[in-house]
Amino acid sequence: MLPEDEAGFEAQLLLMEVLDVNRAWLIAHQEQALTIQQRQTYLGWTARRAAGEPVAYIVGHREFYGLDFRVTPDVLIPRPDTETLVEAALARIPPHAPCRVLDLGTGSGAIAIAIARQRPEARVTALDASEAALTIARHNASALNAHNLTLLHSDWFDALQGAKFDVIVSNPPYIAAADPHLSQGDLRYEPAGALASGRDGLDDIRRIAAAAPQHLGAGGWLLLEHGYDQAAAVAALMAAHGYDAISHAADLAGILRVTLGRTTA
Repeated sequence: MLPEDEAGFEAQLLLMEVLDVNRAWLIAHQEQALTIQQRQTYLGWTARRAAGEPVAYIVGHREFYGLDFRVTPDVLIPRPDTETLVEAALARIPPHAPCRVLDLGTGSGAIAIAIARQRPEARVTALDASEAALTIARHNASALNAHNLTLLHSDWFDALQGAKFDVIVSNPPYIAAADPHLSQGDLRYEPAGALASGRDGLDDIRRIAAAAPQHLGAGGWLLLEHGYDQAAAVAALMAAHGYDAISHAADLAGILRVTLGRTTA
C-alpha cells in the first residue's frame, strides 16, 4: 500500500491527466465539477492504480531526461536513476563531432533518444530482442525527432555483423531471478525478460562485457547500469575482460548505479 502522501500525489497526477491540465490549474479550480466521462475515466484509473498498476502504464507515458516517452507494458518504465547512465555517456561523446553510439536493449528508446537528441552529430544505433518494444521505440523516435537514431531487432550483438562503436551503453536485466521484489510493486507489471537475469542477476551483464570489445574501437567505452549492490562485481567482470580506466557513476541518492570501462586495443 502506498503512503498517504504518495497516494494523494498520484491521485492528483491522474486527475491532471484526465483533465489535461497542470498542477497550478488544478489547485486554482478545485471546485470545478467533472463531466460524466471525466469522472468515469478518473474512477477507472484510480481503481487500476489501487490494484497496483503503475501510473505510467495507466496514462501511457513517462517523462525521462526532459522528454515525454510513450510507454506500455511491453517496455520498462524509464526511471530517474537511468539518467545517470545518459549523463555518463554524454560525458564521453563529443558534442560537435561524429561518434558511433550503441544502446543495447533499448526498450522504449529512452536512453538512445536522450543521447541522440543531446548529440545530433552522433550516429546512434539501438537494439532490442522484442519487436513489441521496438514498436514503442520507433514511435518515440519519430515523435521526439531523433533523426540520427537507427533501431534494429537483435538479441544483444547478434545483428551487428562486426560493426564498431565508440560508446556502448546498456541498462540490461540485472535483478536476480529469485528476488522477491519481482513480485512486488510496479515490477509485477513490467516485462520480466527486461528485469531478471539469472541466479545473481548478472548473466546478461556477463554476456555484454565479454562481447562488447569485439564491437568497440580502440579506446571505446562500455557503460552499464546495474543494481545498487553490483558495482564491485561488474567492475571485476570488466577487469577480467581487459577493460581499463574502470570507474563508477552514482545516482542522485549516492548509489553507484553505473560502471564503465574502456577498451585498450
